[in-house]
Amino acid sequence: MPDVNLIPVDDPQDPRLEVYRDQKDAWLRARHNPAATGQTTGTGMASGLFMGESGLVVREMIALGVATESVLITETRLDSMRDALELLPEGVPVYVASRSLVASLAGFDIHRGVLACARRADTPDALTLAKDARVMVLMEDLANHDNVGGIFRSLGVLVDPARHGAPAVLLSPRCCDPLYRKALRVSIAQALRVPFATLDPWHDGLAALLGGGVRVIALTPSPRARPVRELTPRPGERIALLVGAEGPGLTPETLDLIPEHARIDQRPGADSLNVTVACSIALASILGS
Repeated sequence: MPDVNLIPVDDPQDPRLEVYRDQKDAWLRARHNPAATGQTTGTGMASGLFMGESGLVVREMIALGVATESVLITETRLDSMRDALELLPEGVPVYVASRSLVASLAGFDIHRGVLACARRADTPDALTLAKDARVMVLMEDLANHDNVGGIFRSLGVLVDPARHGAPAVLLSPRCCDPLYRKALRVSIAQALRVPFATLDPWHDGLAALLGGGVRVIALTPSPRARPVRELTPRPGERIALLVGAEGPGLTPETLDLIPEHARIDQRPGADSLNVTVACSIALASILGS
């Protein structure tokens, strides 16, 4: 394998592998994550790391030129990832280990066989990002990584920048991290392609979007809301679909702030749709209008 810095490892205590240790939710707060300990770059931004899991995600990380610091791969996945690994910048270490060693290090069986550690880019200012976006999803307090990743996947798949304009995601401060390993995997790496930022303070930020001419549509199962199939975007309109957490939905304060509410028709008496499914249906309906 030319120009790839392959490093066989057989000791789970190898200090070079510390960043891959215990790939569970607590990893975000681990001592080896600079963002968790307040370390910053010269710009003052948190210099945290993130982890990509699965061949598809790691391939996207490399193809997009993400600042990949190292790769951990099982021996059985080496051949299938050969072409992607050859595109890594010179000197990036590729640690090769048995599947059992990787599983013991990560804390569970990484059956996809590939992990890559990368450095986060600086996060853009939310309102500045919104100025250039034509189609946005606003997430209020989504704490489930699968739902966050699924919405990024839908946005990345359904929004064609050539037809609809640039997409973006704005998160409330209590949303979970779109670049956490599970969210990134579920998004099929769309969280690396669709720009996002945290809107903080949240309600002031929503008011600023409304005042800036963005058409914010709050998605709610309330029977008083307008059916989403009746929404027709105006030419050149900037649209933001606002969704709330699974279960509680949007907060009363947010619903009071946003004048336009929309719902998806469903069978009487049925529970509401999963937030990822609802957001996808609403996006497809609005974009197809």
